[in-house]
Amino acid sequence: MNILVTGAAGFIGFHVCKRLLERGERVTGVDNLNDYYDVTLKEARLSMLTPFEGFTFVKADISDRAAMEELFGKGKFDGVINLAAQAGVRYSIQNPHSYVESNIVGFLNILEGCRHNDVKHLVYASSSSIYGSNETMPFSVHDNVDHPLSLYAASKKANELMAHTYSHLYNLPTTGLRFFTVYGPWGRPDMALFLFTNAILNNKPIQVFNYGKHRRDFTFIDDITEGVLRTLDHVAVPNPDWSGLTPDPGTSKAPWRVYNIGNSNPVELMDYIKALEEQLGRTAIKEFLPLQPGDVPDTYADVDQLMQDVHYKPETTVPEGIRRFVAWYREYYGVQQ
Repeated sequence: MNILVTGAAGFIGFHVCKRLLERGERVTGVDNLNDYYDVTLKEARLSMLTPFEGFTFVKADISDRAAMEELFGKGKFDGVINLAAQAGVRYSIQNPHSYVESNIVGFLNILEGCRHNDVKHLVYASSSSIYGSNETMPFSVHDNVDHPLSLYAASKKANELMAHTYSHLYNLPTTGLRFFTVYGPWGRPDMALFLFTNAILNNKPIQVFNYGKHRRDFTFIDDITEGVLRTLDHVAVPNPDWSGLTPDPGTSKAPWRVYNIGNSNPVELMDYIKALEEQLGRTAIKEFLPLQPGDVPDTYADVDQLMQDVHYKPETTVPEGIRRFVAWYREYYGVQQ
């Protein structure tokens, strides 16, 4: 297949591109290489993709309408995986406009590109943050998600609604993936595991929000990547039993689906930190702080729909995932004990 992957230099995008290339697909990777975090890390990821004969990189911003029209017009893509987005819950409070430009305007350009160029399936990143104020655990794709707690979450909810509109109007198959706290090698420097590791190795305190009492459904990057590829191959179809009298939020009479991709095993933050301390052979200096604005206390993925439709469930344990991250971190940064 000929696949477009946006956000190709990003954490998840890089891993997805690599897996697609390894299985023989042609991949066009798009990224604007912005400086939200260390650009050299993004360039290092790209350097591992460029040796593949089937890989083409295009530096562009998905919010650039003309650039996207040109890209789609020339590309003749069979499938599109949209992973480009302005990430981060907390940053959305500081810089809201960047989220609208990338996550709303940019996503509209992707939808229009798919609509006008006969793309067979659009898979796009949503987020577990979409569940917002929901307290029923585990979070199910069949739950109502109308109460987001950050603009980032609201932008991801908007993506799902926009995709549904295009699935309904133009019969464009779309699948949204709600990722749950992704971690692993080549991760983002602004994420907890990266920040914790750097601080512990430099004998600096780590910030432990919500006094360490919240739980996260930490999901290893390889499990996320496998879920992305399986859903790409499983083109979204209408639910013949869907009814407007009792509307199911997770399916539709249009070719539109959403799935959770999570480990379905919430881990307390203090246990996560303990597993990291064991791998590093050091004890963290902890600064306990209240829950930050926009954050939710707990996340827990119900992946029954994912298992039913694509026969997959993430299974990498947190200790194993952290071990693999620390091994990568030490190698990449040349850090010993």
